[in-house]
Formats: sequence, C-alpha cells, structure tokens
Amino acid sequence: MSHSYFDTEDNKRRPFELPGAKPHYNPDRPGQVDRIFLDLILDIPNKSFKGSCTISLTPVRPGIKRLILDAVNLEIESILIDDVSQPFDYDGEQLDINLIEPTADKQIKIEISYSVNNPQRGLYFIGPDRHYPNKPVQVWTQGEDEDSRFWFPCFDYPGQLATSAIRVKVPKEYVAISNGELIATVETGENKIYHWSQKQIHPTYLMTLAVGDFAEIRDSYNDIPVTYYVEKGREDDAKRSMGKTPAMMEFLTKKYGYPYPYPKYAQVCVDDFIFGGMENTSTTLLTDRCLLDDRAAIDNQRTESLVLHELAHQWFGDLVVIKHWSHAWIKEGMASYAEVLWTESEYGKDDAAYYLLREARSYLDEDSSRYRRPIVTNVYREAIELYDRHLYEKGACVYHMIRAILGEELFEKSIHTFVNDNAHKTVETIDLLRAIEKATGYNLKFLFDLYVFRGGHPDFKVAYSWDGDNKLASITITQTQAKDNDSKNELFDLKIPIAFAYVEEKGVDPLKLKTFTLRIHQQQQTFYFPLEKKPDFFSFDVGNNFLKTVTLEYPVPELKAQLKYDRDPISRIYAATTLAKKGGIDIVNTLAETLTKDSFWGVRLETAKQLATIKLDQVVTALAAGLQDPDARVRRAVVEGLSKIKTAESYDILKEFAQKGDPSYYVEASAYRSLGGMVSGNLKEKQEEVIDLLKTVLQQGQGWNEVVRSGAIGGLSQMKTNPAAADIILEYTKLGTPQPLRLASIRAIGAVSTGQTPDKLESILDQLETISQETFFLTQVAVSSALGQMETPKAVGILQTLAARTPDGRVRRIAEEAVSKVQKNIGSDKAIKELREEFDKLKQENQDLKSRLAKLEAKDS
Repeated sequence: MSHSYFDTEDNKRRPFELPGAKPHYNPDRPGQVDRIFLDLILDIPNKSFKGSCTISLTPVRPGIKRLILDAVNLEIESILIDDVSQPFDYDGEQLDINLIEPTADKQIKIEISYSVNNPQRGLYFIGPDRHYPNKPVQVWTQGEDEDSRFWFPCFDYPGQLATSAIRVKVPKEYVAISNGELIATVETGENKIYHWSQKQIHPTYLMTLAVGDFAEIRDSYNDIPVTYYVEKGREDDAKRSMGKTPAMMEFLTKKYGYPYPYPKYAQVCVDDFIFGGMENTSTTLLTDRCLLDDRAAIDNQRTESLVLHELAHQWFGDLVVIKHWSHAWIKEGMASYAEVLWTESEYGKDDAAYYLLREARSYLDEDSSRYRRPIVTNVYREAIELYDRHLYEKGACVYHMIRAILGEELFEKSIHTFVNDNAHKTVETIDLLRAIEKATGYNLKFLFDLYVFRGGHPDFKVAYSWDGDNKLASITITQTQAKDNDSKNELFDLKIPIAFAYVEEKGVDPLKLKTFTLRIHQQQQTFYFPLEKKPDFFSFDVGNNFLKTVTLEYPVPELKAQLKYDRDPISRIYAATTLAKKGGIDIVNTLAETLTKDSFWGVRLETAKQLATIKLDQVVTALAAGLQDPDARVRRAVVEGLSKIKTAESYDILKEFAQKGDPSYYVEASAYRSLGGMVSGNLKEKQEEVIDLLKTVLQQGQGWNEVVRSGAIGGLSQMKTNPAAADIILEYTKLGTPQPLRLASIRAIGAVSTGQTPDKLESILDQLETISQETFFLTQVAVSSALGQMETPKAVGILQTLAARTPDGRVRRIAEEAVSKVQKNIGSDKAIKELREEFDKLKQENQDLKSRLAKLEAKDS
C-alpha cells in the first residue's frame, strides 16, 4: 500500500514522513506477559524512586535464551529469574537479559531491581520552587505512547496485555491512586504504603500512578465507585466539571452494548499535565486546567467533552486494545466521535451536527496547511507523530460515515458486536470491518479504502440551475481534487443523497423534499431531473454526512430560501457562506436577519463570521446587534467579526463592550485580543489607549486559567511595530508568571517580533533562546511556536538546537516544522523586498521617461 497518495509537489503540502521515518512493526513476542508487579519507594524531595519490577511471563516456546525489554535511563541493579541472578547488557534504552537456562514450557518470574533519578519522561515530579512557591507537591505518570519504559522496564508496546499491580510507599500526608482496586494500605512511621491491583489485562502504556495531597469526592454508578481527586479547595469545581460522569457511564454502556468493565472509575486532576487527559485503565488523569469555576461553567463544553472522551476510552482503547499504534484511530476516532454522540444526546441533533462540522474543519485545516496522510500508516519516526487531527477528528468523521451508511440500528449493532467480540483482546482495523460485516452483512471496505487507507477527501463543486421552459433541474458535480477521470487515486466513488425542496407555508412542516441518491465517481458529472415545478432550493449531501469540502454555485434566491428553511444547520451554514461571497447590501440584510433570528446558535455564529467578510459600512450595524446574543459563543464570533472591520465606529463599539466586560471569560478575552488587532492603519493613533487598557487588564491579578489576561497578551502581540507592546509581553515570559499566562506570552512574543527594530528583535531572540533550554514539554512547544512565527535566520539556529536536544519526539517534529516556516517566512520577506526594489526601479525609469518626454516637448516648442 502506498503511504503518500497525494504528497506531490503540486499540492504544496509537506510530506508526513520526515527524514528518518521507516516502517514500524510490533517486535517478536518471546511469550505472553501474564502480570506486572511494581514495588516502589518514592523519594519526592529528591525527585527519585527505587524498587523492583516483577514480570510473570509464559514463554511462547521452549529454548528462548534472550529477553529484550524496553528500559530508558534506568539504573539497573540486578535481575533474577525464578530467584537466580542473570547476566544482562544495558545500553540505556534496551535491557538485554542473557538467560542462564533457556526457557521451558512454564511461566517464569523476572524480577528487576532498579532506581531512577530525576526522570525526564514517563513519571513526573511536580513541586514548588523559587519561581512557583505555591505549586502543589504531586507525582504522576504518562505512558502513551511509549513512555512507560522511562519509569519501569517492560515490553512496551500495546500488543502485550497483562494484569498488573502497584505497591508504592509515599509520605503519609499524600494519597496514591493507581489502576484497579485498592487492596491494602499500611502505615509505616512517616510513610504509607498503597497496594493497588488491576485484575483485567491491559497494556503497559495504561499503567499509572498519581500521588498528591488530594481531596477525594465520591460518587457512584450502579454500585461502582466513581471518584474525583482534586487539589484541596477545589471540591466544588470538581463536581461542576466531572459531575456528569455517572450519566456518561450509563450512556456509553448503552451505546457500546457492554457494561463498564472495571471495579472503579477515578479521575485525578493534576498540575502541569502535558495533555488534556489520559485514559489509564480505570484511572484517568486530567489536567487541572479543565476544572471549571462558577463563571467558567458558561463555556463548559471543552471540559465536558474531555471527561466524556477519556471515559469512552475505557471501552475503546482499554477494554478493546489496539494491536499496533498504526491502528490508534480505532480508539481515538471513536472517543472523539463519542463526544458527538454525547452532544446529540445531551444538547440535540443541531449541536451534534455542528460539533461534527468543527471536527471535520480541524482535520481539513491540518490536511491543507500541514500534511496529508492515510489514517492507517506504520511509516513514522516515533509513534506519537500519529496523534494528530487525521487520527482524532478525521477518525470521528469516518465513524459518522459508517453510521450514516448503515443507519442507527445497524451501526449500534456493529459497535456492540465489535466490542463484545474483542473485549480484553487486541484489534486492528480489519477487525472493525469484520464486525460490521458479521453484524450487518455490509462490506464497507470501499469506504475504508477511500478514507482510511489513503489520504484525502473529495472537494466538490456543485452547480444547480433550473430550466423553466422544460421544467428541468440541472446538477453538475465536479470533484475538483482530481485533474481528470484518469486520476484514479484522487477520485472518490460515493453514493450521495440530494434533495429538491419545496416550501409550503401551510401545515405543521412547511418543507417537502423530493430526494434522490446519486453515484458520484467521475471528475465531472451532470444530472437532469424533470420536475413538476421549480424547487425553492436544492440540497447536496442531505444530512451532510460525508467528509468533504463543497463549493456551491446556486442562484441567490435559492440560497436565501435554503438559509431560511433548510432543517439542516450545516446546509444553512453553507448557504450563508456562499451568499457572503456574493456581497452587496441585500446580502448584508439577509445575513443580518439570520444573525438575530436563526434558532440555532451555530448558524448565528457562522453568520457573524461571514458578515465580517463583506466590506460594507452597514455590516458594523448588523454585527453589533449580535453582541446581545444570549449565547456566549455567538457573542465571541461577533466580537472577532467587528475587529476585522477597522473603522472608528467598530472600534468604539468594541472598546465600549470590552470595558463593560462579559459574563464569559472567553468573550471578554476575545474583546481584548481583537482590540489589539484593530489599531493599525487608519486606527494606529489608538494604540496608546489600547495599550493602557490592556496593561490595566494585566494588572488585575491571576484569573481562571489566565484566559482573560492571555487575551490581553494576544491583543498586544498584534501591535507588531510597537516596542512598548513587545516589552510588556517580554515581561510576562519570565519565570514566576502563572504558567498559562507565561505560555501565552511566549507564543505571543514570536508574533509581535516581526515588525520590531533589530535591537528589540535581538532581545526577543535572547529571551527565547534562554527559554528554549527549559525542559518542560509545554514550554518547549510554546517556544517552538514563537520561533516559527519569526522572520530571522537566527530563529532557525535556536530551533535546530532545540530539536537536537529535546528527548521528546513531538517537540522535535514541531521544532523541525517551525524551521520550515521560518525559512518560508524569510523567503517571502526576501521576495517582497525584491518586488519593492523592482517597483522602485520601474518608478525611477518611469520618472526618467517622463523627464525625457518633457525635454523633447520643450525642444519642439
């Protein structure tokens, strides 16, 4: 199978496979790991631990003489097999055990004594320091993808499933949480030993440990303990943020057709977590930034989706385990699609449809601006590179297309079959196809060939017209991603429903549809439909179930009718987008009515975005009405829309709105960010008063997740020629600044750098170079982002040093991609300079010609 169908020079995408990428396979299996037992003593003040890892292994065959385990930066002290010391070689990455006696047909016990000092991955020590004296003392682990090897020796790939247990000694003021059931606690002087046992098999990357002075909030689902662990003082935030967990467990049990499979479900919110969440078996770790205060609950969807996503993994990922990282979409795509399913159940079909649209857009953005790849590929440098928008968001869209093709009943039957047939087993993508065929008789290999095993999606252009004389509707559909009908690898072959819609003012349902299904498989196809009367509008891909881009070429009256009457909010959004491109006062009035009257907030939000693209003075009045919208998400889009219209009127409206504030943190932050983006060109004289306002915001003190103050920093970052803005941002990049605000400031200093003086640019580079030497994952990501926005060759050197030094493959890739961005920025900057020089030269030549002409005219006279 080819892994780069569309990675050609024509599409201007960088290839997914970076230099050094190669095919990856699971290693040869010496036997079945039956159990892993960790017996550890934590030395929290010294950021170290010691203990033993005992692996019970049943050899797959007799006569095995070597065992090779993954173990990175561990101090290996001794190895016993069945109590007999064994010779071993260790290179800092792999532990090679040379067995004195080759294996027989019986289980062996491998006991490895080891210690770890100041681990950089796998297990993290969090605690106060001189810059952050109030940081809590915590220890937590993160195993996915292949980081468990950094805190215990193991066969570190998902194809090995085993039971596990962790016994850990910690200072008695702390609580230790791990997988499975707590089977014993013992106090010994100033310490306490916790013994956890996970009786259901799972892979090494899902083994976890979290230690801290946590408050425990107890809940339950069907007599199963459900617990929330948070820093003391945040108990109300815990209930507000995770309180729907029991209802979600009930929902997913029905959706997946399998009872929640573990003896408890714990969620532990930890400080400095490097991801949003991690679905360790029965014990999810979450970033404490997901905890909502009373005001943040207005914008609760991110937290609710995160809690649901990690819970869904208890079935997809933990109960049904991927055999190899290349098939991770099975679990990540479903956990992402579970967010859509929950949204539909909790908030309705319109919200779910819009949620899915945003998932699709997230993937489409990565596909167009970063790279295109098959969802399933084993060609990479490190497995973590696969954890991108193709895996999550495109994976979710694939599950939705399966649901659309099969229908609700057969989709659920397929998912139930897949989960029940593969519980406590490992799976590959073919197993999902087999379950679908077993449950329904349908073979969906064609869909997987189009969307999973190759990259890309169809880009449709749809033209509709009506021939009144012959009462004939004409539909021309073009797959613009394909050059011609011979572009077999680029064409999609799909059966897509269309509908002609008639609006009848009488009756409960004013909309009547005449539907057809078309097979779209050529580069361009035209279809004709004799109809009794002219439709009010036409709808392509009824239900909008297929992952695609679509450009509509419909007459304005039909687009207006669709915007007003189509039941599908996504079709109304497409109509609004197409109308906005046509422009004009009539369109402004139509969209203004939609902004205030459409029943669905998502359509109002998108309408606000589209109004802002029309360059007419009347747009300001139309948008301003949306500032009163009851939905914070719409108000935020209106604020951002107003900022794109840089007039004195829109500035005054936005400034007044920002000074009054908003119930939503995010709306308020957007107002500050947007003001900073407005004060250029004819509004440049307003920069000083905006800086004063933003400085006042920054001086207000710490707020929830620093959302509002980060908005102020974002506003300053857009004043690219203002040295005062750069100085303020630089101040907040220093250690001691609350972490969310510091990370925002690091990213922002890269943005503001592009218009600064050489001296200011030098000081920015010096600060970023210093920051790049810090080891925290999120700081390295932020500094890579900052440097990637710059337009100086010196940024390249810092990025290359960071890429060479970091132990993290994700940071390495981000830094390398940032190098390409800087080089492109420098190239475009050089091209602009050359154009300016050429223009100046032409101006001079033109002036010379005029002078010579004037001289000739003077002579003639």
